Amino acid sequence: MISIFNLSFRYKIPLWGSALIVAATVAVSATLIAQSYDDLRSDMLSSSASLGRTLAKTLFSAILQDEIWQAFEILRAPLHGDASVNPLRPEMILALDRQQKVFASSHPKAVPMLTELRRLDGEYARLADLVGARPEPDAPIIDFAGAQRIYVAIPIADEGARLGTLVIVHSNEVFLDRFRNVAWRSTGIGLLVLAVLLPLNWYWGRRTAVPLVELARSTGDVARGSLREPPPGTYAYRDEIGELYEAFGVMVRALREKAELEQEMIRSERLAAVGRLSAGLAHEINNPLAGMLVALDNFKRRADGDERILKTVAMIERGLGQIRDTVGAMMVEARVKSRDFVAHDIEDVQMLLAGEAHKRTVTIRIDSNITGPVPLPASLVRQVLMNLLLNGLQASTERGVVRCHILHEDQRLSIDTENSGRDIPPEVAAHMFEPFVSGHEAGHGLGLWVTYQIVSQLGGQIEVRSEGGITRFRIDLPTGEAK
Repeated sequence: MISIFNLSFRYKIPLWGSALIVAATVAVSATLIAQSYDDLRSDMLSSSASLGRTLAKTLFSAILQDEIWQAFEILRAPLHGDASVNPLRPEMILALDRQQKVFASSHPKAVPMLTELRRLDGEYARLADLVGARPEPDAPIIDFAGAQRIYVAIPIADEGARLGTLVIVHSNEVFLDRFRNVAWRSTGIGLLVLAVLLPLNWYWGRRTAVPLVELARSTGDVARGSLREPPPGTYAYRDEIGELYEAFGVMVRALREKAELEQEMIRSERLAAVGRLSAGLAHEINNPLAGMLVALDNFKRRADGDERILKTVAMIERGLGQIRDTVGAMMVEARVKSRDFVAHDIEDVQMLLAGEAHKRTVTIRIDSNITGPVPLPASLVRQVLMNLLLNGLQASTERGVVRCHILHEDQRLSIDTENSGRDIPPEVAAHMFEPFVSGHEAGHGLGLWVTYQIVSQLGGQIEVRSEGGITRFRIDLPTGEAK
């Protein structure tokens, strides 16, 4: 069984508030009803005492002269008229002599003359005992447990001479109708108050509790390693909860910056280690590469001007030069010097990748606005472009299209590639530009790492986005001298 104390604040605050409102409303209504009951009873008894004193003075002369008919008229006078006009009207009025016999009665058939009071019934017998025990001149209110009536006894006396007792009899139900009306009105007002306050309490309770629930959920996410802030606008006020939200946001941002810094340090250390390894390999590769370039130069001199041979040798030279510059890019501290990037380099890259595209039945479409030289190292930009297009070819679906848009304006060169295929998993995307990390089985993970190194050397930025079956790479390079 779930304890109410273990419920979420979304329910506990409104429920406790509702319980307090209901309890307060019931307590106030009950107090008002009880007070109304006391006021009605007090009004009835006060009215009866005042009536009794007036009648007692008038009855003194009638009893003294033994005028029974006159006494009867005096007792009947207050009972004339409709009871609904005067709901506090007595049920019966009795005039008793000194021996507590009935001298006159407002209802002689029910209580005949000269009847001893204690012989009427047990309740009247007890009334007789109580009247006899109270000789004081004031009007005592006689109300004893189990009685069906309320009695007001007034001495019939003048100048110390007491001739008997006037008893005004009220039924216990004399003011119940008025009391019921008051109770119903109080209950209706209480229900109206509940109808207004309960929805307001539920609304404000949830307005207070939901931000706390969101904050607790975000705190749990932080404990599990997900540095997530509560959704914006969850709590827009500047009270203590608002300050708590602000402090929580500052803490999450600080933890996120710390985590990013730690990841960057790990990546930097990893790249530095790979850089030192690749620098050693680059030195070993450059020696035979230089020999190959010298041999090609000698071969070109003996080609006797054959244009096909010279064109082929020129392409091989550009390829070997690109290898040399790529190897130089693997040396993080290297500063590669090369000719400017031109439109002809784009054609070379497209021609070099044509065979791979045909084998994979993928189309390469390049859109470029380059008409003149771009002040960036041609070999490095060619390598970046080739790596991105080759990556798109390997990741694209069969009969797919790899699109590339190259734009040179405002002293910036942007290269955007797009291909269809499976989305890059988040765990791979987080390490996309690290060596030996690839999003497909055929890749070795060095192409994008080399691309990242080149872009970093040139002072640019590279971004990747993969969603909805489309993967996009965007590179932005400042034109001018390579940094």
